[in-house]
Amino acid sequence: MNTDIENLFKDKVLGHPAGLFVLFFTEMWERFSFYGMRILLIFFLTAPFLSDNPGWDWPREHALALIGTYASLLYLTPIIGGWIADKITGYRIAVVIGCSIMTAGHASMTLETTESFYIGLALLVIGTGFFKPNITSIISTMYKGKESKKDGAYTIFYMGVNAGAFFGMLLCGYLGETYGWSYGFGLAGIFMLLGMLQFWRAKNLFGKIGAKPSKVHEVELPQNINEASPGEQREPVTDEKLNPFTLVDKILVVLAAVGGLIYLFNDPLEKIKNVNLLPFEMGGLSGNNVIVLFALLAFLILMISRIIRYLPVVRDRIIAVSIFGIFTVFFFAFFEQSLGSMALFAGDYTNRTLEGNSAMVFKIIDLLLTTIPLIIITWVLILLSKKTFAKIGLSNIILGIAFAGLWVLVIFRLYNKFTSEVTEVEATWFSILNSFFIITLAPLFSKWWESKYNPSAAMKYGMGLILLGLGFAILSYGASSIPSGAMTASVSMIFLILAYLLHTMGELCLSPVGLSYLSKLVPARMIGFMFGVWFLAIAVGQKAAATMGGMIDEISSEYSLSTFFLIFTLIPIGVGFLSILLNPLLKKLMHGVR
Repeated sequence: MNTDIENLFKDKVLGHPAGLFVLFFTEMWERFSFYGMRILLIFFLTAPFLSDNPGWDWPREHALALIGTYASLLYLTPIIGGWIADKITGYRIAVVIGCSIMTAGHASMTLETTESFYIGLALLVIGTGFFKPNITSIISTMYKGKESKKDGAYTIFYMGVNAGAFFGMLLCGYLGETYGWSYGFGLAGIFMLLGMLQFWRAKNLFGKIGAKPSKVHEVELPQNINEASPGEQREPVTDEKLNPFTLVDKILVVLAAVGGLIYLFNDPLEKIKNVNLLPFEMGGLSGNNVIVLFALLAFLILMISRIIRYLPVVRDRIIAVSIFGIFTVFFFAFFEQSLGSMALFAGDYTNRTLEGNSAMVFKIIDLLLTTIPLIIITWVLILLSKKTFAKIGLSNIILGIAFAGLWVLVIFRLYNKFTSEVTEVEATWFSILNSFFIITLAPLFSKWWESKYNPSAAMKYGMGLILLGLGFAILSYGASSIPSGAMTASVSMIFLILAYLLHTMGELCLSPVGLSYLSKLVPARMIGFMFGVWFLAIAVGQKAAATMGGMIDEISSEYSLSTFFLIFTLIPIGVGFLSILLNPLLKKLMHGVR
């Protein structure tokens, strides 16, 4: 394996092995397809039958119930997909399987029938489970013994994530809104297929890296979490203290998982199809609420019973991780409104028609936003081809075809924009702002975290949540002129742009921090379980986001849309200040880990 790693580092692009950029482009096309399809969902499901671009005309609550379940499952299946790759397929085969299944899912969705739509979503959930955890595992394997370069590698890879999301939402959104939903769904599938093919044909570059299941599960930690803090005496770690999963633990895992899955599927079934898997009440609570509380209780018993069995230092650190996990649920429950209520605000309540000077300013900004990143990424493609064409020529050709298609679509869209008398900004366009702001602001935040002014974890969480709330405060102010119950309005787009800016700043404070601290604080023997718990926290946040977003019509009709966004302002800000207040306690629980 070491020989394969050394061989991989012989051909470098921008100081990193060429193989990293094969993974960069694979991830870019997967994210292109994933985000390109995802942004279309809410608009396709809620678009009226009788319109130029007819959709399914679903009520907003029904659409968000389905989207919430879909988004939650996307964070649960990677737990299984990672296990299968570790034990059976290896990372590379798992990535190819995931890409193939997702390509089939996108193809199924282009048919726009009820059956093909649900089959497509199911395939995307399964494919993501194979893809998501395993492509990053390949990077981790590539950089064994070269940890000093790993942070830079993940930074480059993260740019691929955002580049794919940016162009996917831009182009799939444009085709879907302008020419028909099937065009957007289909484009996502085409680039997913090209991404899979270029990765598969580059397999010779990696040697045996990612090709075989790991015999031993290795977890790299920045420090030994069993070491006592300065001044403390380290307790010996005996076999009795390794805390294996007992039969009761396993039963609790099953009960919590089954209860949660039943709720995830029953919620949209009950709202959309009027089919209730839990047709009972208990103590005045519906079957849905009972099963959620049951699953939560089983999970809490599991977590508490496991935590108390650990040594005091380890126990305290896991408690700290658990508290951060709760804050993560709150963050994503509000941040993911970009998929629901904020998308609806962009489509139905925002003035997206521009004329005169404002139209020209937008066209110039749109031109620069689109072409500059594409020029930079194309330059990276040329560098990669120069280094690797002799070894993986067909992979480079496939990648070149994909980029040629991307350039054609970008030029086609820009040409239509500049030759149109009236500029209509697509509702999906606003979704690219998050990726754009991440790409531009991430280096600044990275410098901040590396400086002597680097805040503690609790402070970062607090700042992230407060910035998130302030973004919704801007939307609440912008929506203050909209009458109660109004289904359409014409609010300036500046409010939405500022909201996305603040939300992205909040994300940069919080999102990269969670997994980093988890890897530092959790024992190696429990890290797989805790990563699963972390994904579970995000999944809960995704479903909570859709559930709360689905209340937009009820709250805006009874009160106002401004009140709806005011609720989304106050709660994150309140939880953010709570995180800041808990800073001394969390520092104590972390026992010196920074």
